[in-house]
Amino acid sequence: MTQYRVLVADDEPRILKFLELRLKASGYKVLTATNGFEALEQAEAQEPDLVVLDVVMPKKNGFETLKELRAFSSVPVIILSAREADADKIRGLELGADDYLAKPFSPEELVARIEAIRRRLKSAQDRKAPEFITLGPMSLNLKKHIVAVNGQEIQLTRIEWLLLSELARNAGKLMLYGDLLAKIWGPEYRDDVQILRTWISRLRHKIEKEPGQPVIIRTVPKAGYMIDQPQA
Repeated sequence: MTQYRVLVADDEPRILKFLELRLKASGYKVLTATNGFEALEQAEAQEPDLVVLDVVMPKKNGFETLKELRAFSSVPVIILSAREADADKIRGLELGADDYLAKPFSPEELVARIEAIRRRLKSAQDRKAPEFITLGPMSLNLKKHIVAVNGQEIQLTRIEWLLLSELARNAGKLMLYGDLLAKIWGPEYRDDVQILRTWISRLRHKIEKEPGQPVIIRTVPKAGYMIDQPQA
């Protein structure tokens, strides 16, 4: 079986070596980079299965690196930062990060986050579902991960697709905040409603004609989100 390949980018040699050894001990093949430029080169040339990206790096910081990475890759990304400010966390998520881990952290926690991402991606791939779903002006091809609104194809990130397809599969049902968070990010994220609101906002800006007055994804105050079944 091919080893799961993790690219770790951090400008602190001791941290980089420590993480490399711990991740290898957990069975991963590890690639390393010491700055944003190296991380982008490695990501493009080696096509890793997941990227662990430090925010504070020389030449090109983690946010800049992530923005450029998303121009050519949808690889899962975990952001590392010594900062605990919500603004940094939200910025990373808005740029397309899948998860955020504040320093200091234990290598066991990083491995758990990596495994959580692997589980939810595998779950999404293995789930049996109809190939097509049509909900009013929106149509989804669940096999090819294609969504179109009024006949126009919309490009979504992996997290945006997972969210939209989960809501679409459960059209007509209220999806509670905690249930959506657990399905998309894992049970440890059940209470992190801010992550969910950030991604729903991103999704609405892509699929709604007027994101401030959404008609596709409806908010149920203090409860969750839902997509209504069209009237027969």
